[in-house]
Amino acid sequence: MASPSPLLLVLDGNSLLHRAYHAASVEGWVDQSGRPVWALRGLVGYLARAAAHLRPDAIVVGFDCPVDSARKADYPGYKAQRAEKPADLAEQILGAPELLRAAGVCTVVPPALEADDVLASSAALAGEHGWRCVLMTSDRDAFALIDGATTVLRVRNGGFDEAVMVDAVGLRAVCGVEPWQYRDYAALRGDPSDNLRGVRQFGAARAARLLAAFGSVDAAWEAIDNGGFAKVCEAVGDIAAEQLAQPGTRELVERNRSLMRMRTDVAMPQLASARLPLQYRVMRQALSARGINFGPSLWALTGLTAPDSDVRHPLEIKPWVYRRGARQPSRIPGQLTLF
Repeated sequence: MASPSPLLLVLDGNSLLHRAYHAASVEGWVDQSGRPVWALRGLVGYLARAAAHLRPDAIVVGFDCPVDSARKADYPGYKAQRAEKPADLAEQILGAPELLRAAGVCTVVPPALEADDVLASSAALAGEHGWRCVLMTSDRDAFALIDGATTVLRVRNGGFDEAVMVDAVGLRAVCGVEPWQYRDYAALRGDPSDNLRGVRQFGAARAARLLAAFGSVDAAWEAIDNGGFAKVCEAVGDIAAEQLAQPGTRELVERNRSLMRMRTDVAMPQLASARLPLQYRVMRQALSARGINFGPSLWALTGLTAPDSDVRHPLEIKPWVYRRGARQPSRIPGQLTLF
């Protein structure tokens, strides 16, 4: 049997730092100088646990550019509703790339772009070299990048123990769309977290019905323009179809799609520079300088032998089984079963 192709694990540093910050804010860990480190500690923990589970051949962590934003330049309202970050979170976000680089982790902060663009560019790079890719994030935007070689490890409320591995089958089961349709799906629904209003009358279910019937928003508009308005009404109802036909709706969806599009042209380092294992001593020294101590937990990142607990309880992925009549499935296809 042929061995599987190499695996690249890519982390969305900003989304995971936010998740770790809120998950451990009560503990409020600080370093020897009194600087906050609990979000940084949580990010390294996510990295270590994902590596232990997936055993990647290389790792990249991406961050948003802290200085400029091409998306805000295109649309000043982008993320304009967000409150200013707490000072202790902002400090940890700014310090994260330096800490990870000191620890030997391949880290990318693209000028004027975001971690999402690093994820997309990393997936494209992996595909060009015949690698598999797992994108680890707490956001849904990365679902649009799923393909035969790329899956999304989504961290949800409850931390890593509630993480789910999302592939095309899982996305279809939960959202009712294919990965190549996801950007249209998201553009129709909108994204309040980014201050992007959706189309009136179009929630998740109706957006999925439209795409199931026509494949894309463009195809639905083409039907409206060429005498097929009744078919659109049949798919989503009269009121929603009338809303979709409005000129302002087309402008809104085009704006959303443009802002949601993840760039694949970020200048990325060679895969060889992201290869594992990392140097254990270098990693421990960099983390310890900030009061972060993991020790044996770093085994999968540094090429050490797995601790006895991990050997006794090997990691596995169990399939999700949908039970008819269940209100809310607790798992989606491919959910991780973790140690």
